[in-house]
Amino acid sequence: MDADPALADALGVPPDDLESLLEQFQHETFEGQRYRHLADARHGIERGTAIVAGGVVRGFPSIPRTLVLDPGVPGHFDGRLTIEEKRNGYNVRIARIDGDILGFTRSGYLCPYTTATVRELLDSGAFFEEHPDLMLCGELIGPENPYTPHEYPDVESARIEVFDVRHRETGTALSVPRRRKLCETYDLPQVPDFGEYDPATAPEAVRSVIADLDRERKEGVVMQSIDGTRQLKYTTSATHRADLEHAFSLPFDYGRDFVFPRIVREAFQAVELDHSKGESRQRARELGESILLPAIETIRAVERSETVGEEHTVRADPDVIEALLSHLRNQGITIEIERDEREADQRVVTFVKVAQATRDNARDYLEGKLIDE
Repeated sequence: MDADPALADALGVPPDDLESLLEQFQHETFEGQRYRHLADARHGIERGTAIVAGGVVRGFPSIPRTLVLDPGVPGHFDGRLTIEEKRNGYNVRIARIDGDILGFTRSGYLCPYTTATVRELLDSGAFFEEHPDLMLCGELIGPENPYTPHEYPDVESARIEVFDVRHRETGTALSVPRRRKLCETYDLPQVPDFGEYDPATAPEAVRSVIADLDRERKEGVVMQSIDGTRQLKYTTSATHRADLEHAFSLPFDYGRDFVFPRIVREAFQAVELDHSKGESRQRARELGESILLPAIETIRAVERSETVGEEHTVRADPDVIEALLSHLRNQGITIEIERDEREADQRVVTFVKVAQATRDNARDYLEGKLIDE
């Protein structure tokens, strides 16, 4: 194929390298239109980067994590930083391409539910009319979504909160003050903000915030330099335990790469934040329960021939729900519908993404299959 200089320029690669890069993109279809997305980072291009109608939507960069606040935070930032809540949902990027407002998941899929939800919940038309070169980066939170459902007291179904605004093609972040001003101007909801600090005083501020968030069983914080160029995340013990509880409820579907880092995070957090052996013993008891009890319950569920997997509830226009279910099945996900109802003009569906590896392995071992260790 002939190199497309404009596309190569938008992706930031030499024209001669464009063809080999595009071979790494996966092809998908959304609303009758073909598009491409990058499932894994390649050639310096972020995972989730998408190409739609010739327009580039850069993936959201990976945010580094610190295991200790001091000296982790002062060592990462050389100037003032902001502390904002890390919400427990899933990452969405919102961009306008050829006049259409589209919602991209972290891996770059154009998800029917995500797109319909951002169109419904965010009045972003005026923003994109005046800033077509930008994209909104946000978290889709709430109990009704197909990826990461989580309860928030003030969110009945679903909500989108912006945590970043970036240039759509380059991925360059706006400064925090400009991002916040744009969101205020266009009435776009933002993630909760805990203030600005110098690097030397930020660790103590984060400790205080994390203690409150942990009691509320919330996820954690993201720290960001005021110019938007540097980010750092730190999460609560509650979310480590919740992640482990979820992983061990599906013990053959989540591997060491998911489980081990969360245990390590707890160990370092205990060293820095626990003030007594008693606190660390309590932390250990809670961590152990989050690992063993869900695994026991899942094995018992398989023994009772019950479905095991991840349960989700979604609410949207019937056509959107049907497109979402097809989208998930096309990704090789087995779905079992548990509830399918109409409420006014919306379809409400509760479904389980069947954890086939956990179901099959647990059943085999219960029937006497031997394990070679």
